[in-house]
Order: sequence, then C-alpha cells, then structure tokens
Amino acid sequence: MLAVAFVLVATANGAGYRYGVSDQSFYIPVVVRALDPAAYPRDSPLIDAQGRLMLSDEVLAAVVRTTGWSLDAVFLGAYLLTAGVLCAGLMLIGSRVYRYTWTSWALVAALTLRHRITRTSANSIEPYYHPRALAFGVGLLAVAALLRRRSWLAVALVATVAAIHVTTGLWFMVLVGTALVVQDQWWRKAAVPAALAAALVCAWLALSGALQDRLVTMDAVWLQAVATKDSLFASQWPASAWAANLGLVAALWGANMMRRRSGQATPQDAALVWGATALAALFLVTLPPVSAGVALFVQLQIPRVFWLIDVVATIYVIGALAESIPGATARRAAVVAAVLGLVAAGRGAYVMLVERPDRALFAMHLQHDAWQDAMEWLKRQDRRVHVFADPGHSWKFGTSVRVGAERDVLLEEVKDSALAIYSRDVAARVVERTGAVDDFTALTPEKARALAMRYDLDYLITATEMPLSEAYRNGTFHVYALRDAGTAAARP
Repeated sequence: MLAVAFVLVATANGAGYRYGVSDQSFYIPVVVRALDPAAYPRDSPLIDAQGRLMLSDEVLAAVVRTTGWSLDAVFLGAYLLTAGVLCAGLMLIGSRVYRYTWTSWALVAALTLRHRITRTSANSIEPYYHPRALAFGVGLLAVAALLRRRSWLAVALVATVAAIHVTTGLWFMVLVGTALVVQDQWWRKAAVPAALAAALVCAWLALSGALQDRLVTMDAVWLQAVATKDSLFASQWPASAWAANLGLVAALWGANMMRRRSGQATPQDAALVWGATALAALFLVTLPPVSAGVALFVQLQIPRVFWLIDVVATIYVIGALAESIPGATARRAAVVAAVLGLVAAGRGAYVMLVERPDRALFAMHLQHDAWQDAMEWLKRQDRRVHVFADPGHSWKFGTSVRVGAERDVLLEEVKDSALAIYSRDVAARVVERTGAVDDFTALTPEKARALAMRYDLDYLITATEMPLSEAYRNGTFHVYALRDAGTAAARP
C-alpha cells in the first residue's frame, strides 16, 4: 500500500504521468533506433551522440521484442518499476537510520514533493520514465546496503547504477566509495591501488586517443549551441544558486550534529555524510576545467552531484526534526509524518485539480489532439521524409516530431541543444539550423521553399495558412508539401 500511495502522490505532484514528454523526446527515439537501426536516417548522428553512451535503450528494445508489448506500455512499466525501487530504497534507508517507522514514512512523503535541484537541470523525481531516475533508485538501494555494512552488495548495486546511467553511477561511486573508505579499514587499504589503477586507465585512454574528442576546449560555436543550458557552468551561477546548493551540505552537517548529540548517529551515518561532502568537493575541484570549457568535464554535468546531496540531506534533516530534538518520541515522529503526508497529498491534489485540471493522473499514450493527429499522418509516410516544424514544437505542443511521428525533423530546439553537449558536430548543426530558421513565426512561403532546398525538407507543419501545396490538414494544423518532386508518396 505504501508503494501505491508513493506512486500516486509523487505522480500527482509531478502534474501527472505523461508518455513522450520532456527528456523522452530523446529516450524514445533512441529506443526506436535500437529496435530499427534504419530509423531517423538524417537525425541518427544527433541521436547517437548520446545514445552510444547508453545500454538502457538496448534493454528496453529487448523487452519490446521479447514481450511484444508496445513502447508506451514498456515505458509505463519502467516508470512504475522506478517508483517502486525508489520507495523501497527510502524505506530500507529509513529502517536503518531512524528509530521509528513513522519517520521512514515521513521520508517517503518528503520525496514525493517534486522539486528542481537548483541550477542542475535535475528534478528530485520525474513524472515519466527516465533512466537517470531508475539509476537513482538503485543507488538508494546501494546506500541502504552500505548502512547495513553489506559492502559488496553496495558495490554491486553501484555497478548496476552505472550500467543504467553512466554519470549517475559515477556520482554514486563517489558517495558510496568514500563512505566505504571512511567506515572500513579494508576499503581504506584497497583505495590506494584502486586509485592508481583508475589513474592508469585514465592516462591510457587519454594517450591512446580514446578521449581525444573530449579532452578539448569547447570553441565559440560549441558554447553557443549550449548557451541556454544554465546548469552547465557554475561559474555563471548567481549567488542564490551557490547558497542553495552549498546550503544542502551545511544542512546535512547540522542535522548530523544534532543526531550525534542525541546519541543516534552511527559510524555508517558519519561515513555517508563524508560521502556527500566528497561529492561537493568534487564539484569544487572540477570547477576550473568546467569553467574553461574542457568538453569531458562539461559533458559530465557535475552540478548534478547536488541531486544526491539533496536526498542525503533530506534523510538526516527529517531524522533530526522527528527524532533528535530533546524529548522527541514516537508521537513527534508520527506528527512529522502526518504533516509531510498531508502537505504532499494536498500539493498533489492542488496541482492536478487547480493548476492542471486538463491532465489525467496517468496518460499512458500520446495525447489525441490536433498535433498528434498530424503526427499520425506523417508517421504513415515514408520513413525517409524530412519534417519542418516550429523549433519549439516539443514544449509548445507536448511531444516532438521524433516521438509523435517517428520522423526526422529539421530542429527541436530544447533537446537538440542538450545533445549538442556531447558532440561538436551536433553543436555546429544546431547553431547553423537555429540561425537558418531564425523566427518561425515570421516564416514566409519563399523562405520555407528555400529551406526545403537547402535541407532536403519534404513537409512543413504549421497552424498558419500559406499559399503552399497542402498535403493534409485538421482543425488546427496544415501539413504542406514543400517540394513538387522527390517527396515520398503519401500512404492512405
């Protein structure tokens, strides 16, 4: 029952589960390409820039092939699995850290309160399937194993995290690895040869040229492509962002001090606090190469370490409030759990009933609206067709052309600029196409035809009427054929 409540309240706080939104504008196409390598013949270099760094796309594709389930059903299943793993990890951590079950329930309630970790481009929880969120949940299981002194299980779980999402795995390696070194003499002895081995591997990768395209300084074009990503360069953060994120470390140490004074802190707690502190230190140490634009360090998106620090701080702050204040009893823990539970449920109800009354709590399939109707028509065309749409179509209309139609699109500004982080060639493509389109709202038929000739475009989708050859229309959108010859024949 607790897991069901966690899923429902967390989903409501995220404004409902929706398939095909946000970062899934990348994660769905990369699975589609794993199922069919011939998909996205023009956009494959862009999709593969990050896709080649992942294993989860192949796993999900294998699930689709084996079960015969649709992609949207598999993504819903992966979301529910993620939520279940997160809830289990929190309860296992709470049962080790806290005296009362009430406090564990308070922790679960707190984690349903979705919030953005300041200037990290990461949210505490996502209302859709994201490999990073599943990796985070498995990482919490590793923390629970660490707190129980089951060191090798913790190491195995961290390795699983890395297999699901590489950078999240790296952050849990630092968190759990530091904690193991702090709490266990055997791991302290093993740390030196392990560090030397890691240094040798890094040196070999650098000298062999395997990292040649990543150990470069990002040039002006590359930086222009990622300029909208305000999470990448902490040197450009406002003071409030620094205060918010480093304040998490201060809150963690303050809560741990309260627990020590009350006699509740264990050596494992102290080790985990040091692990979180090591993450903050890593952020500070790598700040110079990130600020200098060294590609590898920028691509790691190191500010996301504060996502892990945020949850560790939450664990101990809730413990301090519920159990470490003098005279605290099970009743106090129950009050804290009740308050957080009511806040979480109330906020979720407000989001769904007042802020977003148009949304269902679970939207398993793509929304059936005018935009998706046009996407379905495009999906019936030859897979080689090239679509021109408003560069902001993904956030304006809910899903991207690559998701809704499974077809190549000239530009999708949000996700294309995010993928530009991983490749200078992709960055150049994004900058060039952004400049070529300029202002979509001022698009003229002449410019649409010129762009069609330049980029081999087949169809334009827009809500604006134009004196162009109309291939399809519905109540809102027109789909225009941009070339008289060479356009793939429409299928009925």
